[in-house]
Amino acid sequence: MSENKAADQLCEYAKKMRNQSELLTTGHGQPVGDKLNSLTVGPRGPILLQDVVLLDEMAHFDRERIPERVVHAKGAGAFGYFEVTHDISKYTKAVVFDKIGKRTPIAIRFSTVGGESGSADTARDPRGFAVKFYTEHGIWDLVGNNTPIFFIRDPILFPSFIHTQKRNPVTHLKDANMFWDFISLRPETSHQVSFLFSDRGTPDGYRHMNGYGSHTFKLVNAQGNPVYCKFHFKTDQGIKNLSAQRASELSGENPDYSTQDLYNAIGCGNFPSWTLYIQVMSFEEAEKCKFNPFDLTKIWPHGEYPLIPVGRLVLNRNPTNYFAEVEQIAFAPSHLIPGIEPSPDKMLQGRLFSYADTHRHRLGANYLQIPVNCPFKVRNYQRDGPQCINDNQDGAPNYYPNSFSGPEHNSVHIESICPVSGDIRRYDSGNEDNFSQVGLFWEKVLNDQEKQRLIENISGHLINAAEFIQERAVTNFGKCHPDYGRRLKEALDLLKNKEASAIKKSNL
Repeated sequence: MSENKAADQLCEYAKKMRNQSELLTTGHGQPVGDKLNSLTVGPRGPILLQDVVLLDEMAHFDRERIPERVVHAKGAGAFGYFEVTHDISKYTKAVVFDKIGKRTPIAIRFSTVGGESGSADTARDPRGFAVKFYTEHGIWDLVGNNTPIFFIRDPILFPSFIHTQKRNPVTHLKDANMFWDFISLRPETSHQVSFLFSDRGTPDGYRHMNGYGSHTFKLVNAQGNPVYCKFHFKTDQGIKNLSAQRASELSGENPDYSTQDLYNAIGCGNFPSWTLYIQVMSFEEAEKCKFNPFDLTKIWPHGEYPLIPVGRLVLNRNPTNYFAEVEQIAFAPSHLIPGIEPSPDKMLQGRLFSYADTHRHRLGANYLQIPVNCPFKVRNYQRDGPQCINDNQDGAPNYYPNSFSGPEHNSVHIESICPVSGDIRRYDSGNEDNFSQVGLFWEKVLNDQEKQRLIENISGHLINAAEFIQERAVTNFGKCHPDYGRRLKEALDLLKNKEASAIKKSNL
């Protein structure tokens, strides 16, 4: 029996159908008598406008690609369940964590961030790690990455940052000057860039990487008491990464490496799983914290805020159709349930708007009616719009308040009280300790071989940027740790000397 389930998909379908074909129809169900030849006036004559079989085929084909995601365009998905293994009801009333042993259906999408839909799975890039929980209180989307931090801390910079990851609008090429100019001008990126160019920048498939909610969230228990929280999914398969050389080879040999690996593992019954942990910080601890706990470029040290086990996520079903269940799946950090609320995390606040807004543009105002996105039960006062595919709320009133049995709100589910104060202004967050945690990453987390590979990976990319940008980047990494900056400068000087020698030889 073949282990390459992806390659065997069509054979499996034929077996399921017992090699008996069904009747071919048009989109509106009309049986088709001939799908090989257009309707023409004579064997060499023009095609007729009345050929509805041809028009039905072509009109749908012209529209079968929806706009790809601006970020996270290349990805893979799967389905399974989340099972509670530890009681955290003292922190949250969220139904997904109701009791030990409870299982909640989930969908997940892994992705790269910067590449287009056809790009390589093995590119050096953060990986998206988005989980959709189908709960009794609606959809909860935990939309994160395979790193616990991010490049920036203010969402106003996000469009510019993503532009630097994409193509130069003039040349339509990736541009090292764009990338490193932004990175070196915004030194809060140093932490995530160090992760990105470390071994974890090229994970060996999606099964061998961790996932993080990354943002700080707020948990609220049944008594209305809140705490701040971070979510961590630790892979049960163990962390495994690709060398830079192997990742580059696979980008040519098999650009869909990670997608194929995930599909085949699930198809063979080797179901991947992750253990969910949370970190918890009280409001009082947040007030006294020596760094901004809502800064997405920072981690919460595990020694001060230990990991608390919660449950296990298991993937046991491949999508039945990629477009319907993966391309159209839509995650949004604003999709929360009672017991889980936003924190003052600026990046989270920005994403609460941008994700759902993107889906309305890409999939339409009724994107939540698409089956893979649909909650178990929806009762509201929204009506109509393009692609309304349910009963449009039947005969219920479409205004509130009303006297005709329309759905009612319930104060049991009201958001927790959160006092705020302060002057309204645009506060500069550019210098909120951009370097100390990166220095700890260099000194305490990486061994000598990992440091060497990090230096090689950064210098090999940074060498393509202008020299003044290289100098600025070296200065920033030197502020993280003197040895970090020194070794990076030495590696760049070595590459420049090699290039100069090669040019000299070619001119002889």
